[in-house]
Amino acid sequence: MGQTVELIANDGHKLSAYTADPVGSAKGGIVVIQEIFGVNIHIKDVCDRLAEQGYSVIAPALFDRIKPGVDLGYSEDDLGQGFGYMQEVGNEIPMIDIQAAAIALKGSGKVGAIGFCWGGQLAWLASKNVDLDCSVGYYGVAIHDTLQPPPLCPVLLHFADNDTFVPPEAADKVREEYPEMPIYSYPANHGFNCDLRDDYNKDCATKAMGRTLTFFETHLV
Repeated sequence: MGQTVELIANDGHKLSAYTADPVGSAKGGIVVIQEIFGVNIHIKDVCDRLAEQGYSVIAPALFDRIKPGVDLGYSEDDLGQGFGYMQEVGNEIPMIDIQAAAIALKGSGKVGAIGFCWGGQLAWLASKNVDLDCSVGYYGVAIHDTLQPPPLCPVLLHFADNDTFVPPEAADKVREEYPEMPIYSYPANHGFNCDLRDDYNKDCATKAMGRTLTFFETHLV
């Protein structure tokens, strides 16, 4: 359904990105922010599904600056590799590449973002640093450690109660700081949205995606 394109960030860096477009005119644009496993089959599937919902979608390859074409699975080896890439690229530089994707989507209308795991953290940081109309984070790591400054656009956050990477009190800390923000917790493990992982939870994934699509309808359409 989708295809690979090249984006140019404002510092001149060229990066690949996976894009998917709806049939007919777009309701808006969405930047899909990868996990530490690269723009892999799961991220592409998320893009395709959002395109089916009527959005133009771009998933920028955030590891291209250090290693182009990263496409990992979910084994322990893959986890170790991805974690290494994440540490090397950091959280600041990806903002430039996410901004490039957001700019590329401007012709589609309002632009939101959605990210998972590391991408959930980046979606949170992007809400403060990238020109977005809204942002959604799934089981984002360390969000509770970066509560300030506040987001510049509406944010929706999903957390997992049994997350081994995000402490259970993380969601409560964000709720305390931002009582008006829609923040949901699910009886699931980290990665519950991904049907390629052992931690996939269909009920929680369906519920979370329903809330996400309603949020995008509210803020993008």
